[in-house]
Amino acid sequence: MNAITESNFNFKGQTNVYHGKVRDVYTLDNGLLVMVASDRISAFDHILPKGIPFKGQVLNQVATMFLDATRDIVPNWLLATPDPSVAIGYACEPVRVEMVIRGYLAGHSAREYKAGKRVLCGVALPEGMKENDRFPEPIITPATKAEEGHDEDISREDILAKGIVPQDIYEKMESYTRALFQRGTEMAAARGLILVDTKYEFGIRNGEVILIDEIHTPDSSRYFYKEGYEERQANGEPQKQLSKEFVRQWLIEHDFQGLDGQKMPFMPDEFVATITDRYIELYEKITGNTFVKSETSDITRRIQSNVDAYLSSL
Repeated sequence: MNAITESNFNFKGQTNVYHGKVRDVYTLDNGLLVMVASDRISAFDHILPKGIPFKGQVLNQVATMFLDATRDIVPNWLLATPDPSVAIGYACEPVRVEMVIRGYLAGHSAREYKAGKRVLCGVALPEGMKENDRFPEPIITPATKAEEGHDEDISREDILAKGIVPQDIYEKMESYTRALFQRGTEMAAARGLILVDTKYEFGIRNGEVILIDEIHTPDSSRYFYKEGYEERQANGEPQKQLSKEFVRQWLIEHDFQGLDGQKMPFMPDEFVATITDRYIELYEKITGNTFVKSETSDITRRIQSNVDAYLSSL
């Protein structure tokens, strides 16, 4: 199976390209962006050495579904998906803060809690919690959006005090974040899943706050299976989950957490195939649809052709 790990397209009206950890974003002179979801996978802010076949398609199609399902809550950037791995939409001025919202003590918050912290991003955490316990109410734990390296936790108070985001914009982002998480929680529950935590990114277009990037995908979100959750918690067992956390756990077991001096472990093909299977499993579980694998004999040519056809139709 082929995977797209890099792109160097030249689209009509292209003025710039930004290669992110996973997505390659092409800026056009008509105010649009072409966002290519590659098959790269990152963890601990490092790109892993092998691409994951169909991962980009999963991310793009899951994100499209949720963006379309939340337009009544907040306007978003998306216009079209002319290729299984491509989204096209409006260019916005990104807000340099990620809105992370957590319904459960899991992942980063659980690691911080285990280390003894009881305040995360200015939010007090209850005593006596176990990993994967539900918070009394979802908590927002923002992070500064780093150009390179690690995003860093930051409190609401620091964001406002430092003038990183104006108060009215931040409060609107906060309101949207809670409403989006509620909608995502309801949609996940209908499919037998728990939306554990996620992140949202926003931008400004014509003075309006716009939802950008992806939402509720396995790269930006963590899901537990609802069935058996209570029993597993009561018995102190790990939760069955659909997310990228199993990739992080594999790296931790192979002595890699992105720290100085640590070496990225070799990824056997069997593990790569397992990651593909897990991404497809999440797609089918969260959407209720059978995953249809795209043509991968020449992914670059396919994307170029599909995007060219869409841009010519404008």
